[in-house]
Amino acid sequence: MSQPYKIATLLYCFDESDRVLLLRRNFEPNLGLWSPCGGKLKTDTGESPYDCAVRELKEETGMEADTEDLHLTGVISEQGLEGQPHWLMFLFEVKKRFREAPPVHPEGEFAFFTRAQMEELLMPQTDWDYIWPLFWKYRSGFFSARCRMLQGGKFEWKVEEDWLPAPE
Repeated sequence: MSQPYKIATLLYCFDESDRVLLLRRNFEPNLGLWSPCGGKLKTDTGESPYDCAVRELKEETGMEADTEDLHLTGVISEQGLEGQPHWLMFLFEVKKRFREAPPVHPEGEFAFFTRAQMEELLMPQTDWDYIWPLFWKYRSGFFSARCRMLQGGKFEWKVEEDWLPAPE
């Protein structure tokens, strides 16, 4: 059965102490788990990934931003298996910093965490095992990766392109 990609943005936001802003989700996917905020592109209107990121940032956190306030850190394609959706995800770091956590939102509650504190959180396993390590490694650069869901709940990951800035 053929099905189109679901296209989404994920927003990696930080406070002035470089703690990560995460959302404990009130809805599926990932109900009750901590993840970056973001959302689906409005493909029917031709919305770009950057415009989607700006819109979702405002809708979910209240922060005003422009596309210049974003750094595209990664693109991930996830190939679903047996009726599972395929995802094409654009991972943006928001360059503007938060002074405080946004108020509770219908999507869930926000909180800031250090990298060490993140180890204690409930989050999607593929985020913890693959996406976060890629984000941290390429935070100031770029990567493109694909994930194929395999039988038995296993995943096959491949980084297809990557670059890091040259050391100064």
